[in-house]
Amino acid sequence: MNRPFFHLALIFFFPFLLLGCAGTDSARQTFVRENVDLGYITRVAVLPFANNTQDDFAAQRIRDITSTRILAMGIFDVVDRGVVDSGLREMAIDKDTPLDVPVVKRLGQRLGVQAFVYGTVNSIGENRQGSFTYPQVALTLELIDSESAQVLWRNSDTNSGYSLADRLFGLAPLDAFQIIVNLLNSMLATIPK
Repeated sequence: MNRPFFHLALIFFFPFLLLGCAGTDSARQTFVRENVDLGYITRVAVLPFANNTQDDFAAQRIRDITSTRILAMGIFDVVDRGVVDSGLREMAIDKDTPLDVPVVKRLGQRLGVQAFVYGTVNSIGENRQGSFTYPQVALTLELIDSESAQVLWRNSDTNSGYSLADRLFGLAPLDAFQIIVNLLNSMLATIPK
């Protein structure tokens, strides 16, 4: 093989090789209720998230980021967090108590929403692979109808800051905030329009 051609081929194909070897930690699972058009949903309330981690504030942070991403992506209008929390307090709804249909209906009417976004922070932390440390986050999000309390859409996924290219070139991995934003973007993009 001609050496200049070999070097040119190596330079051209090396980025594709890296992308192919990078892999993903994605374990995305998505549910969408059949025969339901989500076009009627224009306004949602993001409820407090469940937290299955040791980080006491992970659920609050990710709830706020979720609201921001929903607005930034233009998916739905979002009721302010303070208004949602005030409504929950006024109706004496504890964030750790499951919501039944009558409560969901009353809360939906009080907040003027067609649906609720609820989430669970399944895991958040640092992983280590050799000398390389990177963040990893796993979330579950769901869209719940405010009249029937049916789950209309649900998505579970995980994302990490691990990248073979970063390891090869000694680059710093994405931080936890960037990982969360990227994960939410990919999860929310699965909501049918």
